Amino acid sequence: MTDIKSSKDLVNDHDLLGEKPIDSPRVVELTEAEKVIEKRLVKRIDWLIMPLILTVYLLNWIDRNNYASARLAGLEDDLNLGLTQYQTGLSILFVGYILGQIPSNLLLNWFGRPSLYLGFFTIAWGMVSAFTALVQSFAGIVVCRFILGFVEAPFFPGVLFYLSKWYTKKEMNLRMSIFYSGALIAGAFGNLIAAGILEGLAGVRGLSAWRWLYILEGSVTVVAGIVVCVFLPDFPQTWRALTPEMQHVANRRLALEAAEVDTDEEGVSSQLKGLKLCIADPKVWIFAFIFMGLTGAQGFGYYFPTLTRILGYSHYISLLLVAPPHIFITIWSYVHSIVSDRFTTRYWFCLYPAAVSIIGFVVFMTTNIFGPKYMTFFFMMFLMNINGTLFSWIAGVISRPPAKRAAAYALINSLGNSVSIWTPYTYLDKESPYFFTGIGI
Repeated sequence: MTDIKSSKDLVNDHDLLGEKPIDSPRVVELTEAEKVIEKRLVKRIDWLIMPLILTVYLLNWIDRNNYASARLAGLEDDLNLGLTQYQTGLSILFVGYILGQIPSNLLLNWFGRPSLYLGFFTIAWGMVSAFTALVQSFAGIVVCRFILGFVEAPFFPGVLFYLSKWYTKKEMNLRMSIFYSGALIAGAFGNLIAAGILEGLAGVRGLSAWRWLYILEGSVTVVAGIVVCVFLPDFPQTWRALTPEMQHVANRRLALEAAEVDTDEEGVSSQLKGLKLCIADPKVWIFAFIFMGLTGAQGFGYYFPTLTRILGYSHYISLLLVAPPHIFITIWSYVHSIVSDRFTTRYWFCLYPAAVSIIGFVVFMTTNIFGPKYMTFFFMMFLMNINGTLFSWIAGVISRPPAKRAAAYALINSLGNSVSIWTPYTYLDKESPYFFTGIGI
Protein backbone atom coordinates (compact mmCIF):
# COMPACT_ATOMS: atom_id res chain seq x y z
CA MET A 1 0.00 0.00 0.00
CA THR A 2 1.25 3.43 -0.90
CA ASP A 3 2.39 5.39 2.12
CA ILE A 4 1.10 8.88 2.70
CA LYS A 5 3.56 11.62 1.90
CA SER A 6 5.29 13.46 4.64
CA SER A 7 3.70 16.61 5.97
CA LYS A 8 6.66 18.59 4.64
CA ASP A 9 6.33 17.27 1.06
CA LEU A 10 2.62 17.96 0.96
CA VAL A 11 2.89 21.46 2.34
CA ASN A 12 5.56 22.27 -0.25
CA ASP A 13 2.89 21.62 -2.89
CA HIS A 14 0.63 24.21 -1.29
CA ASP A 15 0.61 27.92 -0.64
CA LEU A 16 1.33 29.29 2.82
CA LEU A 17 -2.35 29.88 3.64
CA GLY A 18 -3.24 26.31 2.81
CA GLU A 19 -5.84 27.38 0.23
CA LYS A 20 -4.42 27.01 -3.29
CA PRO A 21 -3.25 23.51 -4.20
CA ILE A 22 -0.47 23.55 -6.78
CA ASP A 23 -0.28 20.81 -9.41
CA SER A 24 2.50 18.39 -8.66
CA PRO A 25 3.28 14.82 -9.71
CA ARG A 26 3.88 14.00 -6.05
CA VAL A 27 0.17 14.53 -5.18
CA VAL A 28 -1.61 11.36 -6.30
CA GLU A 29 -5.05 9.81 -5.93
CA LEU A 30 -5.94 6.90 -3.71
CA THR A 31 -4.97 3.52 -5.09
CA GLU A 32 -7.68 1.08 -6.18
CA ALA A 33 -7.16 -0.92 -2.98
CA GLU A 34 -7.49 2.25 -0.91
CA LYS A 35 -10.72 3.18 -2.73
CA VAL A 36 -12.25 -0.14 -1.70
CA ILE A 37 -11.26 0.56 1.91
CA GLU A 38 -12.63 4.10 1.57
CA LYS A 39 -16.13 2.83 0.75
CA ARG A 40 -16.16 0.66 3.88
CA LEU A 41 -14.76 3.55 5.90
CA VAL A 42 -17.45 6.03 4.83
CA LYS A 43 -20.21 3.54 5.59
CA ARG A 44 -18.80 2.96 9.07
CA ILE A 45 -18.56 6.71 9.72
CA ASP A 46 -22.09 7.25 8.43
CA TRP A 47 -23.64 4.56 10.61
CA LEU A 48 -22.23 5.84 13.90
CA ILE A 49 -21.43 9.54 13.64
CA MET A 50 -24.38 10.77 11.59
CA PRO A 51 -27.16 9.21 13.74
CA LEU A 52 -25.51 10.57 16.90
CA ILE A 53 -25.11 14.15 15.76
CA LEU A 54 -28.50 14.13 14.02
CA THR A 55 -30.22 13.05 17.24
CA VAL A 56 -28.41 15.60 19.38
CA TYR A 57 -29.11 18.42 16.92
CA LEU A 58 -32.77 17.41 16.95
CA LEU A 59 -32.74 17.76 20.74
CA ASN A 60 -30.82 21.04 20.43
CA TRP A 61 -33.57 22.46 18.24
CA ILE A 62 -36.33 21.14 20.50
CA ASP A 63 -34.77 22.64 23.64
CA ARG A 64 -34.26 25.97 21.91
CA ASN A 65 -37.76 26.18 20.44
CA ASN A 66 -39.97 24.64 23.14
CA TYR A 67 -40.33 28.23 24.35
CA ALA A 68 -42.82 28.78 21.50
CA SER A 69 -44.77 25.64 22.44
CA ALA A 70 -44.78 26.66 26.11
CA ARG A 71 -46.32 29.98 25.10
CA LEU A 72 -49.41 28.18 23.82
CA ALA A 73 -49.73 26.38 27.18
CA GLY A 74 -49.82 29.47 29.38
CA LEU A 75 -46.18 30.44 29.97
CA GLU A 76 -46.95 34.11 29.33
CA ASP A 77 -49.81 34.16 31.84
CA ASP A 78 -47.97 32.16 34.52
CA LEU A 79 -44.95 34.48 34.37
CA ASN A 80 -47.02 37.65 33.88
CA LEU A 81 -45.10 38.65 30.78
CA GLY A 82 -45.83 42.08 29.30
CA LEU A 83 -46.32 43.13 25.68
CA THR A 84 -42.75 42.60 24.42
CA GLN A 85 -41.32 40.52 27.25
CA TYR A 86 -42.04 37.23 25.46
CA GLN A 87 -40.04 38.52 22.48
CA THR A 88 -37.20 39.55 24.80
CA GLY A 89 -37.08 36.03 26.20
CA LEU A 90 -36.91 34.70 22.66
CA SER A 91 -34.18 37.05 21.43
CA ILE A 92 -31.93 36.99 24.53
CA LEU A 93 -30.98 33.39 23.74
CA PHE A 94 -29.12 34.58 20.67
CA VAL A 95 -27.08 37.11 22.63
CA GLY A 96 -25.58 34.25 24.65
CA TYR A 97 -25.39 32.12 21.51
CA ILE A 98 -23.28 34.68 19.65
CA LEU A 99 -20.96 35.40 22.57
CA GLY A 100 -20.04 31.73 22.90
CA GLN A 101 -19.35 30.84 19.26
CA ILE A 102 -15.90 31.93 18.10
CA PRO A 103 -13.97 31.30 21.35
CA SER A 104 -15.71 27.95 21.62
CA ASN A 105 -14.66 26.66 18.20
CA LEU A 106 -11.07 27.80 18.67
CA LEU A 107 -11.07 26.06 22.04
CA LEU A 108 -12.49 22.88 20.48
CA ASN A 109 -9.74 22.81 17.86
CA TRP A 110 -7.13 23.28 20.60
CA PHE A 111 -8.75 20.87 23.08
CA GLY A 112 -8.79 18.00 20.60
CA ARG A 113 -11.53 15.85 22.18
CA PRO A 114 -14.82 16.57 20.36
CA SER A 115 -16.62 13.72 22.14
CA LEU A 116 -16.04 15.18 25.61
CA TYR A 117 -16.32 18.80 24.51
CA LEU A 118 -19.59 18.48 22.59
CA GLY A 119 -20.95 15.95 25.08
CA PHE A 120 -20.28 18.26 28.03
CA PHE A 121 -22.14 21.17 26.46
CA THR A 122 -25.02 18.89 25.46
CA ILE A 123 -25.40 17.86 29.10
CA ALA A 124 -25.11 21.51 30.15
CA TRP A 125 -27.88 22.82 27.92
CA GLY A 126 -30.09 19.85 28.83
CA MET A 127 -29.76 20.75 32.50
CA VAL A 128 -30.46 24.44 31.83
CA SER A 129 -33.54 23.50 29.83
CA ALA A 130 -34.83 21.23 32.59
CA PHE A 131 -34.25 23.85 35.29
CA THR A 132 -36.21 26.40 33.24
CA ALA A 133 -39.27 24.65 34.68
CA LEU A 134 -38.48 26.36 38.00
CA VAL A 135 -38.65 29.98 36.80
CA GLN A 136 -41.33 32.21 38.31
CA SER A 137 -40.71 35.59 36.65
CA PHE A 138 -39.62 37.48 33.57
CA ALA A 139 -36.12 37.89 35.03
CA GLY A 140 -35.87 34.14 35.58
CA ILE A 141 -36.82 33.25 32.00
CA VAL A 142 -34.39 35.84 30.61
CA VAL A 143 -31.49 34.45 32.67
CA CYS A 144 -32.29 30.85 31.70
CA ARG A 145 -32.65 31.69 28.02
CA PHE A 146 -29.35 33.63 27.99
CA ILE A 147 -27.46 30.76 29.64
CA LEU A 148 -29.17 28.26 27.33
CA GLY A 149 -27.91 30.18 24.30
CA PHE A 150 -24.39 30.38 25.70
CA VAL A 151 -24.07 26.64 26.38
CA GLU A 152 -25.77 25.72 23.09
CA ALA A 153 -23.32 27.88 21.13
CA PRO A 154 -20.49 25.32 20.78
CA PHE A 155 -22.62 22.59 19.21
CA PHE A 156 -23.61 23.72 15.70
CA PRO A 157 -20.31 25.26 14.51
CA GLY A 158 -18.44 22.59 16.46
CA VAL A 159 -20.18 19.82 14.54
CA LEU A 160 -19.54 21.55 11.21
CA PHE A 161 -15.83 21.67 12.03
CA TYR A 162 -15.93 18.10 13.35
CA LEU A 163 -17.52 16.75 10.14
CA SER A 164 -14.86 18.47 8.05
CA LYS A 165 -12.29 16.27 9.82
CA TRP A 166 -14.07 13.13 8.58
CA TYR A 167 -15.61 13.86 5.17
CA THR A 168 -14.28 15.16 1.85
CA LYS A 169 -15.79 18.20 0.14
CA LYS A 170 -17.83 16.11 -2.30
CA GLU A 171 -19.35 14.16 0.61
CA MET A 172 -20.21 17.16 2.75
CA ASN A 173 -23.44 18.42 1.13
CA LEU A 174 -25.44 15.27 1.81
CA ARG A 175 -24.02 14.98 5.35
CA MET A 176 -24.73 18.66 6.05
CA SER A 177 -28.29 18.15 4.85
CA ILE A 178 -28.69 15.06 7.02
CA PHE A 179 -27.30 16.95 10.00
CA TYR A 180 -29.47 20.01 9.42
CA SER A 181 -32.54 17.81 8.92
CA GLY A 182 -32.41 17.36 12.69
CA ALA A 183 -33.91 20.85 12.93
CA LEU A 184 -36.62 19.95 10.42
CA ILE A 185 -37.45 16.66 12.14
CA ALA A 186 -37.58 18.52 15.45
CA GLY A 187 -40.04 20.97 13.93
CA ALA A 188 -42.27 18.07 12.98
CA PHE A 189 -42.03 15.53 15.78
CA GLY A 190 -40.90 17.97 18.46
CA ASN A 191 -44.22 19.75 18.18
CA LEU A 192 -46.09 16.43 18.13
CA ILE A 193 -44.30 15.45 21.35
CA ALA A 194 -45.04 18.87 22.81
CA ALA A 195 -48.71 18.48 21.90
CA GLY A 196 -48.86 15.17 23.77
CA ILE A 197 -47.10 16.54 26.86
CA LEU A 198 -49.14 19.74 26.98
CA GLU A 199 -52.39 17.85 26.52
CA GLY A 200 -51.67 14.99 28.93
CA LEU A 201 -49.64 16.45 31.82
CA ALA A 202 -51.43 19.71 32.59
CA GLY A 203 -51.80 19.97 36.37
CA VAL A 204 -49.98 16.70 37.16
CA ARG A 205 -48.34 17.05 40.60
CA GLY A 206 -49.51 20.64 40.62
CA LEU A 207 -47.28 21.72 37.72
CA SER A 208 -48.32 23.51 34.56
CA ALA A 209 -47.96 21.50 31.36
CA TRP A 210 -45.24 23.79 30.01
CA ARG A 211 -43.09 23.09 33.07
CA TRP A 212 -43.34 19.34 32.37
CA LEU A 213 -42.34 20.10 28.79
CA TYR A 214 -39.05 21.61 29.96
CA ILE A 215 -38.38 18.88 32.55
CA LEU A 216 -38.91 15.93 30.22
CA GLU A 217 -37.22 17.30 27.13
CA GLY A 218 -34.24 18.64 29.09
CA SER A 219 -33.76 15.30 30.85
CA VAL A 220 -33.65 13.41 27.56
CA THR A 221 -30.94 15.79 26.33
CA VAL A 222 -28.79 15.13 29.41
CA VAL A 223 -28.90 11.39 28.66
CA ALA A 224 -27.98 12.09 25.02
CA GLY A 225 -24.98 14.14 26.16
CA ILE A 226 -23.69 11.22 28.20
CA VAL A 227 -24.05 8.95 25.15
CA VAL A 228 -22.02 11.43 23.07
CA CYS A 229 -19.22 11.46 25.66
CA VAL A 230 -19.03 7.66 25.59
CA PHE A 231 -19.63 6.73 21.94
CA LEU A 232 -18.73 9.65 19.65
CA PRO A 233 -15.26 9.04 18.15
CA ASP A 234 -12.87 11.97 18.20
CA PHE A 235 -10.82 11.56 15.04
CA PRO A 236 -9.98 8.71 12.61
CA GLN A 237 -6.55 8.13 14.11
CA THR A 238 -8.04 7.61 17.60
CA TRP A 239 -11.16 5.59 16.73
CA ARG A 240 -10.50 1.99 17.75
CA ALA A 241 -13.34 0.66 15.58
CA LEU A 242 -11.24 1.47 12.51
CA THR A 243 -8.53 -0.86 11.30
CA PRO A 244 -5.06 0.65 10.79
CA GLU A 245 -5.72 0.57 7.04
CA MET A 246 -8.96 2.53 7.48
CA GLN A 247 -7.25 5.08 9.71
CA HIS A 248 -4.54 5.51 7.09
CA VAL A 249 -7.06 6.02 4.27
CA ALA A 250 -9.22 8.34 6.40
CA ASN A 251 -6.32 10.74 6.89
CA ARG A 252 -4.78 10.27 3.46
CA ARG A 253 -7.91 11.10 1.45
CA LEU A 254 -8.39 14.42 3.28
CA ALA A 255 -4.71 15.27 2.96
CA LEU A 256 -4.67 14.57 -0.78
CA GLU A 257 -7.81 16.63 -1.29
CA ALA A 258 -6.18 19.68 0.26
CA ALA A 259 -2.64 18.82 -0.91
CA GLU A 260 -1.53 19.05 2.70
CA VAL A 261 -1.91 17.31 6.01
CA ASP A 262 -5.07 18.50 7.82
CA THR A 263 -3.35 19.61 11.00
CA ASP A 264 -2.29 22.84 12.67
CA GLU A 265 0.84 23.90 14.42
CA GLU A 266 0.59 23.27 18.13
CA GLY A 267 -0.20 25.95 20.68
CA VAL A 268 -2.54 28.85 21.26
CA SER A 269 -0.68 30.98 18.68
CA SER A 270 -1.85 28.60 15.94
CA GLN A 271 -5.49 29.18 16.91
CA LEU A 272 -5.00 32.96 16.90
CA LYS A 273 -3.31 32.71 13.50
CA GLY A 274 -6.34 30.80 12.23
CA LEU A 275 -8.63 33.54 13.52
CA LYS A 276 -6.55 36.22 11.77
CA LEU A 277 -6.65 34.28 8.49
CA CYS A 278 -10.42 33.96 8.87
CA ILE A 279 -10.97 37.68 9.48
CA ALA A 280 -8.72 38.63 6.55
CA ASP A 281 -10.56 36.39 4.06
CA PRO A 282 -13.31 38.31 2.17
CA LYS A 283 -15.07 35.04 1.35
CA VAL A 284 -15.84 34.57 5.04
CA TRP A 285 -17.61 37.93 5.19
CA ILE A 286 -19.55 37.30 1.99
CA PHE A 287 -20.86 34.01 3.37
CA ALA A 288 -21.61 35.67 6.71
CA PHE A 289 -23.80 38.33 5.08
CA ILE A 290 -25.57 35.69 2.99
CA PHE A 291 -26.29 33.68 6.12
CA MET A 292 -27.53 36.78 7.94
CA GLY A 293 -30.12 37.35 5.22
CA LEU A 294 -31.08 33.68 5.26
CA THR A 295 -31.48 33.56 9.04
CA GLY A 296 -33.56 36.72 9.05
CA ALA A 297 -35.89 35.27 6.43
CA GLN A 298 -36.21 32.06 8.46
CA GLY A 299 -37.36 33.96 11.56
CA PHE A 300 -40.90 32.72 11.02
CA GLY A 301 -39.74 29.31 12.21
CA TYR A 302 -39.57 30.51 15.83
CA TYR A 303 -43.21 31.62 15.54
CA PHE A 304 -44.52 28.58 13.71
CA PRO A 305 -46.98 27.44 16.44
CA THR A 306 -48.28 31.02 16.69
CA LEU A 307 -48.68 31.24 12.91
CA THR A 308 -50.67 28.00 12.79
CA ARG A 309 -52.75 29.16 15.76
CA ILE A 310 -54.14 32.06 13.68
CA LEU A 311 -55.88 29.45 11.53
CA GLY A 312 -58.42 29.25 14.33
CA TYR A 313 -57.68 25.96 16.10
CA SER A 314 -56.78 25.01 19.68
CA HIS A 315 -53.16 24.96 20.85
CA TYR A 316 -53.18 21.15 20.54
CA ILE A 317 -54.31 21.19 16.89
CA SER A 318 -52.02 24.15 16.17
CA LEU A 319 -49.00 22.10 17.22
CA LEU A 320 -50.15 19.17 15.08
CA LEU A 321 -50.47 21.46 12.05
CA VAL A 322 -46.78 22.36 12.36
CA ALA A 323 -45.70 18.79 11.53
CA PRO A 324 -46.70 18.25 7.83
CA PRO A 325 -44.66 21.16 6.37
CA HIS A 326 -41.60 20.01 8.33
CA ILE A 327 -42.01 16.37 7.28
CA PHE A 328 -42.37 17.42 3.64
CA ILE A 329 -39.28 19.62 3.62
CA THR A 330 -37.21 16.99 5.48
CA ILE A 331 -37.85 14.51 2.67
CA TRP A 332 -37.28 17.15 0.00
CA SER A 333 -34.00 18.25 1.58
CA TYR A 334 -32.49 14.81 0.94
CA VAL A 335 -33.58 14.93 -2.72
CA HIS A 336 -32.23 18.48 -2.93
CA SER A 337 -28.78 17.54 -1.58
CA ILE A 338 -28.43 14.39 -3.70
CA VAL A 339 -29.24 16.28 -6.91
CA SER A 340 -26.92 19.12 -5.87
CA ASP A 341 -24.08 16.62 -5.41
CA ARG A 342 -24.91 15.03 -8.76
CA PHE A 343 -24.52 18.37 -10.54
CA THR A 344 -21.62 19.40 -8.25
CA THR A 345 -22.96 22.93 -7.97
CA ARG A 346 -24.19 25.01 -5.04
CA TYR A 347 -25.24 28.40 -6.41
CA TRP A 348 -28.46 27.35 -8.17
CA PHE A 349 -29.42 25.11 -5.27
CA CYS A 350 -29.28 28.12 -2.97
CA LEU A 351 -31.22 30.29 -5.43
CA TYR A 352 -34.32 28.25 -6.32
CA PRO A 353 -35.47 27.62 -2.69
CA ALA A 354 -35.35 31.38 -2.07
CA ALA A 355 -37.57 32.02 -5.09
CA VAL A 356 -40.14 29.43 -4.00
CA SER A 357 -40.17 30.81 -0.45
CA ILE A 358 -40.80 34.37 -1.67
CA ILE A 359 -43.98 33.13 -3.36
CA GLY A 360 -45.07 31.64 -0.03
CA PHE A 361 -44.37 34.87 1.86
CA VAL A 362 -46.36 36.98 -0.61
CA VAL A 363 -49.39 34.68 -0.57
CA PHE A 364 -49.30 34.45 3.26
CA MET A 365 -49.61 38.24 3.51
CA THR A 366 -52.52 38.44 1.04
CA THR A 367 -54.96 35.73 2.12
CA ASN A 368 -56.65 34.44 5.25
CA ILE A 369 -58.42 31.45 3.71
CA PHE A 370 -57.36 28.22 5.45
CA GLY A 371 -56.31 26.18 2.38
CA PRO A 372 -54.10 28.72 0.60
CA LYS A 373 -52.68 30.10 3.87
CA TYR A 374 -51.73 26.66 5.15
CA MET A 375 -50.11 25.80 1.79
CA THR A 376 -47.88 28.86 2.15
CA PHE A 377 -46.13 27.14 5.06
CA PHE A 378 -44.91 24.43 2.65
CA PHE A 379 -43.57 27.08 0.25
CA MET A 380 -41.93 29.12 3.02
CA MET A 381 -40.15 26.03 4.34
CA PHE A 382 -38.11 25.73 1.12
CA LEU A 383 -35.73 28.26 2.67
CA MET A 384 -34.59 25.54 5.07
CA ASN A 385 -33.02 23.63 2.16
CA ILE A 386 -30.41 26.34 1.74
CA ASN A 387 -28.69 25.81 5.11
CA GLY A 388 -27.04 22.47 4.40
CA THR A 389 -26.06 23.51 0.87
CA LEU A 390 -24.60 26.81 2.07
CA PHE A 391 -22.43 25.24 4.77
CA SER A 392 -21.17 22.51 2.44
CA TRP A 393 -20.28 25.31 0.02
CA ILE A 394 -18.38 27.02 2.83
CA ALA A 395 -16.58 23.76 3.64
CA GLY A 396 -15.36 23.54 0.06
CA VAL A 397 -14.28 27.17 -0.30
CA ILE A 398 -12.78 27.76 3.17
CA SER A 399 -11.11 24.45 3.85
CA ARG A 400 -7.62 24.72 5.34
CA PRO A 401 -5.91 25.16 7.76
CA PRO A 402 -8.21 23.69 10.44
CA ALA A 403 -7.87 26.64 12.84
CA LYS A 404 -9.05 29.02 10.11
CA ARG A 405 -11.90 26.68 9.20
CA ALA A 406 -13.02 26.43 12.82
CA ALA A 407 -13.01 30.21 13.23
CA ALA A 408 -14.85 30.70 9.93
CA TYR A 409 -17.69 28.34 10.86
CA ALA A 410 -18.14 30.11 14.19
CA LEU A 411 -17.90 33.64 12.78
CA ILE A 412 -20.37 32.97 9.96
CA ASN A 413 -22.82 31.21 12.25
CA SER A 414 -22.62 33.86 14.98
CA LEU A 415 -23.07 36.79 12.59
CA GLY A 416 -25.89 34.97 10.84
CA ASN A 417 -27.72 34.33 14.08
CA SER A 418 -27.22 37.91 15.26
CA VAL A 419 -30.30 38.93 13.29
CA SER A 420 -32.35 36.63 15.52
CA ILE A 421 -31.83 39.16 18.32
CA TRP A 422 -34.18 41.65 16.66
CA THR A 423 -36.42 39.59 14.33
CA PRO A 424 -38.72 38.43 17.19
CA TYR A 425 -39.83 42.04 17.65
CA THR A 426 -41.05 42.20 14.03
CA TYR A 427 -43.85 39.68 14.61
CA LEU A 428 -46.46 42.01 16.06
CA ASP A 429 -49.69 40.62 17.53
CA LYS A 430 -51.59 43.63 16.21
CA GLU A 431 -50.68 42.58 12.64
CA SER A 432 -52.22 39.11 12.99
CA PRO A 433 -53.14 37.20 10.82
CA TYR A 434 -50.86 38.70 8.14
CA PHE A 435 -47.76 39.77 10.12
CA PHE A 436 -46.71 42.20 7.40
CA THR A 437 -43.58 43.40 9.22
CA GLY A 438 -42.14 40.01 10.20
CA ILE A 439 -43.02 38.14 7.00
CA GLY A 440 -42.25 41.14 4.80
CA ILE A 441 -38.73 41.49 6.16
